[in-house]
Amino acid sequence: MSLGDEHDGQTRTRLPDPGTPRPPARGSRSLVAVVGVVVLLVAAIALANRGDGSSPSDATAGPGTTTRSAAPTAATGVRPVTGKNGTIPSGFARDEQGAQSAAANYAVALGSVDMFTAASRSEIVRAVYAPEAAASQQGALDKVYTDKGFLSRIGLNEDGTVPPGLMFVSRVIPAGSKVESFSGDRATVAVWYSSLFGLAGEGSQSPVTEAWYTSTYELRWVDGDWKVTGFSQKDGPVPVGRDQRASTAEDMADAVGTFGGFTYAR
Repeated sequence: MSLGDEHDGQTRTRLPDPGTPRPPARGSRSLVAVVGVVVLLVAAIALANRGDGSSPSDATAGPGTTTRSAAPTAATGVRPVTGKNGTIPSGFARDEQGAQSAAANYAVALGSVDMFTAASRSEIVRAVYAPEAAASQQGALDKVYTDKGFLSRIGLNEDGTVPPGLMFVSRVIPAGSKVESFSGDRATVAVWYSSLFGLAGEGSQSPVTEAWYTSTYELRWVDGDWKVTGFSQKDGPVPVGRDQRASTAEDMADAVGTFGGFTYAR
C-alpha cells in the first residue's frame, strides 16, 4: 500500500502498510516497535505530500537551480540560528548552511514525543511548515495521531496516555545532512538520522529500538525563514549492528530522561 502525497509535483513517499510488518533487521528487534516507527513517520509525511507517481529520488528543484555534492559538517564561523519559534530554532541563514540546519532541526521536531500532544503538535506544525501546507493538513495530522488503533499498536493507551510505570520515547538524532539543490529561495535538503522509538520501563511490550532513515525536505524561504513545503522518507543507510549488550529498561528510561537534545547546525 502506498502512503504519500505530492507537493508541487516534486516528492512522493511510499511506505509499507503498517498492518504488514517488514522483516526485522535483527532477530532481537521488536516488530511492534518497528511498525510504530513506520507509522509515526507516515503521520509527519502526510502533512506535505500528495501522490503523483514519482519516487523520492525523482525530486527536482525547478529551473535555475544548482546541484552540489555533500560537504563535511564543519564550523563556518557563521551563526546559523538566531532565535526560537516556541521550542524550535528559527531565524536560519538564507544560504545552504541555513537550509541544512533548518532541515535537521525540523526532523528532530517532527520525530519528537511532542507530536502526540494536540497543543504542541499544532505549535510544531506552525513553526515547521509553510502556512499553506500547515493550514491544509493540520486535520490530517490530528486524525493520525489520535487514531486508537495506531496508538494501541505502539503501546500507548487509546487516549494517547502512557501506561503507568513506562516512559514513551520518540527521538530523532541526525547523523548528517546534504544539499541536493539550492536556488536562493528554495532548497532540497536530505537528512540522515537514527530514530529511537518505543516504551522504556519494566514490563514494556514495545521496548525502545533504533532504526535508520533518510528524509528529504523541500524548503522555501517564507517571511525570513526556511519552511517545509514537501517531504519524502526512505529507509537507511543502516549500519551493521555491533554485539553490544542491550541496556536495562531502567537504564534506558534514565538516559532518555536525563540526556537532553541538541540544536543541529552546520
